[in-house]
Order: sequence, then structure tokens, then C-alpha cells
Amino acid sequence: MNAAEIKPPLRLKERLEILCTEMVQNGILYCEAMDQFNRCFIAEVLRRNDGNLIRSAASLGMHRNTLSKKVKELRLRHRT
Repeated sequence: MNAAEIKPPLRLKERLEILCTEMVQNGILYCEAMDQFNRCFIAEVLRRNDGNLIRSAASLGMHRNTLSKKVKELRLRHRT
């Protein structure tokens, strides 16, 4: 494979647009897409903060109680 055949990585916006297109084509409802995004995003922040709700809430820019409710709603695991 030569340098001309190597594609640069897609930018985040482009990757998100592709994902959104696929979800719409597959009939994913807006509420389902938002639930899945919230689940993935919050789970990743929790993972990076070793499940610590206080640090995760600060990283997300939300109150700890709000995050705690969201974690329960999404049935995510966290450190107690």
C-alpha cells in the first residue's frame, strides 16, 4: 500500500454524520439514539474516572446527584 492509498482518519464530525445516517436508515428512533449515546458517553467517563461519581460528574459538568440518577436510569455500574 503506498501513501496515496492511505486514507487519513475521519474527523469526529464526519464519523458522527456517518453514524447518524446509518441509524436513520435503520429506523432507529431519536429517543433510542439519545439513550444509547448517553449510555456510551457516561459509561466512558465513569470508566476513565474508575467509577467515581464525583469526579465523573465534574468531568461531565453536572451535579453528582444528577449523574447518580442518570446512572440508575441507564442501569450503569459505578463505584460506591
